[in-house]
Amino acid sequence: MPSLSPFLPGTADAPVSDQDAIVDGFLASQEAVGRTLYPHQEEALLAIAAGDHVIAATPTGSGKTTIGYAAIFAAVARGERAYYTAPIKALVSEKFFDLVAMFGADMVGMMTGDSSVNHDAPIIVCTAEILANHALRDGPTSDVGLAVMDEFHFYGDSQRGWAWQVPLLELPRCQMVLMSATLGDVTAFVTDLEERTERDVTVVADAPRPVPLDFRWSLDPLPDTIRTVLEDRDAPVYIVHFTQKDALEQAQALSGTKVLSAEEAERIRELIGDFRFSRGFGQILSKLVRQGIGVHHAGMLPKYRRLVERLAQSGLLKIICGTDTLGVGINVPIRTVLLTGLAKYDGRRSRLLNAREFHQIAGRAGRAGFDTVGHVIVQAPEWTIEFEQQRAKQRAREENGQTPNSAKKRKKEPKPKIPEGAVSWSEANLTKLVENPPEPLRPHLRITSSMLLALIARPGDAVASARHLIFTSHQTRSQQVALARQAIELFRGLRDADIVEVLPEPDHLGRRIALTEDLQLDFTMNQPLAPFAIAMIDALDEASETLTMDTVSIIEAILEDPFQILLAQQNAAKGELLAELKADGVEYTERMALLDEVTWPRPLAEDLEASLEIYRRSHPWVREDDLSPKSIVREIYETGQTFSEFVQRYGLQRSEGIVLRYLSDAYQAMRRTIPQDLRTEELEDVIEWLGVLVRGIDSSLLDEWEALAHPADDEGDAASEVRPASPRGLSAQTKVLRRMVRAAMWQRVEHFAFEREARLAELDGASGWDRKAWAQAMDDYYDTYDEVGIDAPARSPKLLQIIEESKVWRIRQVLDDPQGHHDWAIEAELDLEATDEAGEPVLAITKVGEISAF
Repeated sequence: MPSLSPFLPGTADAPVSDQDAIVDGFLASQEAVGRTLYPHQEEALLAIAAGDHVIAATPTGSGKTTIGYAAIFAAVARGERAYYTAPIKALVSEKFFDLVAMFGADMVGMMTGDSSVNHDAPIIVCTAEILANHALRDGPTSDVGLAVMDEFHFYGDSQRGWAWQVPLLELPRCQMVLMSATLGDVTAFVTDLEERTERDVTVVADAPRPVPLDFRWSLDPLPDTIRTVLEDRDAPVYIVHFTQKDALEQAQALSGTKVLSAEEAERIRELIGDFRFSRGFGQILSKLVRQGIGVHHAGMLPKYRRLVERLAQSGLLKIICGTDTLGVGINVPIRTVLLTGLAKYDGRRSRLLNAREFHQIAGRAGRAGFDTVGHVIVQAPEWTIEFEQQRAKQRAREENGQTPNSAKKRKKEPKPKIPEGAVSWSEANLTKLVENPPEPLRPHLRITSSMLLALIARPGDAVASARHLIFTSHQTRSQQVALARQAIELFRGLRDADIVEVLPEPDHLGRRIALTEDLQLDFTMNQPLAPFAIAMIDALDEASETLTMDTVSIIEAILEDPFQILLAQQNAAKGELLAELKADGVEYTERMALLDEVTWPRPLAEDLEASLEIYRRSHPWVREDDLSPKSIVREIYETGQTFSEFVQRYGLQRSEGIVLRYLSDAYQAMRRTIPQDLRTEELEDVIEWLGVLVRGIDSSLLDEWEALAHPADDEGDAASEVRPASPRGLSAQTKVLRRMVRAAMWQRVEHFAFEREARLAELDGASGWDRKAWAQAMDDYYDTYDEVGIDAPARSPKLLQIIEESKVWRIRQVLDDPQGHHDWAIEAELDLEATDEAGEPVLAITKVGEISAF
């Protein structure tokens, strides 16, 4: 999209509401770049300028995004605040940078829940939950004049659909623009919006797809299908898998396939520039994208997904292997979509895709202005392909007279061998999906403690606000009654936990219920068991040495389980125990029984479960399943592992994004859920450390915005180039960095004490300290002393010496020997420049031995 600011009628100080001026201004902006609106886009523009709600239910590729941007243009011209919502952060970031290019960095902000940029801007790009929380907090007094809700079919999502419903209920003065290619029947939305807002609704649903699709059923093996696509010049191709593992394995299997010319390969190298690829998955991705092969799934770090999207937008990635994440609105030029199946696991069971899911994915095929047709290929199941191959061979033998044509032989004709528990699909399923329209959207409102807190913070009567939210919702009457009962129970829990209080008289905002005064301004409760967690933290022994870590464990116990991480921890624990049992000569049967009892670390499990049982007697709506003790943040903190070390330790290279998401959720929960009066100085240090850790892992979006906001500091087109993700200034945050260094050195002391030379080699092999070198150092130490102290005296700050120089920190961790001589140490250097580049401490061991020998 071109810059729209020069075409805006009026100014910020003198906005206009003239419909013709708004329409003419936007049309002029398109004509300036040689673009003419489609008839359905012009219809939507006229309706937006007239103040109507607009429902754009048009096919993928028909220009819904232009309708959304036209709506933002109209809102800015009228001097209104506008929100543009999207369901995933990747799409939020894409729209954010588009709007920055159109209106300028000072005009656009971004909010995703765990990061905020320019949040006071007149245009906000955000996830749907952000707008929903704003609607709950401000209600009819909201200053939002217009809201564009992209991918509105998420209204039907059972977990997140509430966030698409709440703005419709709570923002009656806001002009709505609802957009999706897979809305289905929108009659109910039209009726509801007209009655609720007394504003007309224009439905734009008759747009033709600019690039038609053809559909093909493939009985060829997948490698042959891919080869045909490439030979027929039908790339770029998006190969859709339904597990992250399969997507990455397919991409790696294609490594070495020549899909780029020398000029294209050079252009990719230029676009990548000095982008920072971390160890593990980053190195794998670096190798793949330089060959024109991308990977895209939710388990990747945001900076990697964004890199793949940017490279794909350049047209240089000929193959992208991923899950259906790229089907959620990301603007990537794809000619062919190749689905490896029509069945997926939805978190509860394996099932066939529904029509909406299929059309969302298939709709990515075909690029307006580039392609005359988009191709959608669906692979038959492997067992069907094998069956058809066997049947073809059988027919060939019969035709050649090699097989008697008898009833007896016909009985032996091969049949498909469907694996037990597998969901099969057929060409008939494909035909049905192509022909069927998307299913009707069903509402999914829910009530949480966080939603009640937002309503309570709103001026006026919170009870009346809650009643309005629930009983004017789109739910059935029985569902509304159930939600009301749940709201009452949740309120009682908040009151009992002293999070809210009932005032004897209304305050100056007319509220009879208010948050307690000692809560932080951004206090929130996004977890069902947050009140229980606060009560548990309040009951902890303030004199306990483990107070801080126990507080962390309580918060972790109420967070959603990241099963990939937990299972990796469990498998690692089983592996270590198995090695010990074998070394001790424990018999097989006993070994298996002991291994069955192993799970991931579950700190405070017995105490928490016993307390929850008591808590549920007075809070019966609380579910036992919402409590799940685990130790991820606690393990990283106590062991001193860096993010990269944790990922490597548990083999989570494919799931780095899941690890980051969990750490970010834990940070937000600790920062926003634990009241100020329950925070110790040590806990504040942990929260600060975790925030720095999360920021250091991936700060790409904030880096890009700062480059856009300060264009004089950077050359080139910031909105279109791939930029390096370089976390800013870990070296400048000396307090946190010292804590990280202290933890990293202590991790090595513990491994040294337990003679874990293999673990030490994992940490320091790159700096020359492999298993052999560590084993020799241990032999030398244990020739003199029997053990290494790891109790409180061994952790004394006096035994850790850090000399902070401008480019390098020199570190000496003295070992606590039994005689107290303190004449042995582990020495290391911290490269500050490399640390800033990596976003985590980069240590290199230099010496291990007697201090006198250094």
